[in-house]
Amino acid sequence: MARRRRLPLLLLLVAAAAAVWWFVGGGAGRDTPPAAAPGSDTEVRPASAVGPLPVQRVVDGDTIIVLRDGAEERVRLLGIDTPESVQPDSPVECFGPEASARTGELLSGRSVWLEGDPTQDAVDRYGRTLAYVWLDETTLVNRVLVSEGYASEYTYDSPGVHHAELEAAEVAARDGGAGLWGSC
Repeated sequence: MARRRRLPLLLLLVAAAAAVWWFVGGGAGRDTPPAAAPGSDTEVRPASAVGPLPVQRVVDGDTIIVLRDGAEERVRLLGIDTPESVQPDSPVECFGPEASARTGELLSGRSVWLEGDPTQDAVDRYGRTLAYVWLDETTLVNRVLVSEGYASEYTYDSPGVHHAELEAAEVAARDGGAGLWGSC
């Protein structure tokens, strides 16, 4: 008789353990990909990113104009620097036109999402919005430009939230002679 009473108790304990395992991560959410490690190429656009915003024009390799709430907004891609191609009173720098063209290939006629960085200013001294620019759920344009050698990682005062991944992308591009690293 004692065995018959232990069996339901044992089954209850097994069911409880299975439920805990399921909800703690062993089974629940299996269809949802795990969050990517910071700096990985599979990082996803944060929910806080604003968009989609249509790109009106590419000014140069690291500056675009988007349409937000019916008004044009000039956006400086945060955490990167491309060679100059349109700066007044400055010569065109090596790989500047190529960087501008690549940014145009990526963004012309498209819509983007803007990710601000709480560790950085929201606007630069020229009145441009400072933002990481996402083309879709997983394409961070800033990272693409650095990894392809059209831009270098740029830290103004303090490292931003994507600093490590942009720095790693620059090292890989430089070591591989990509873009400006093989031409300038």
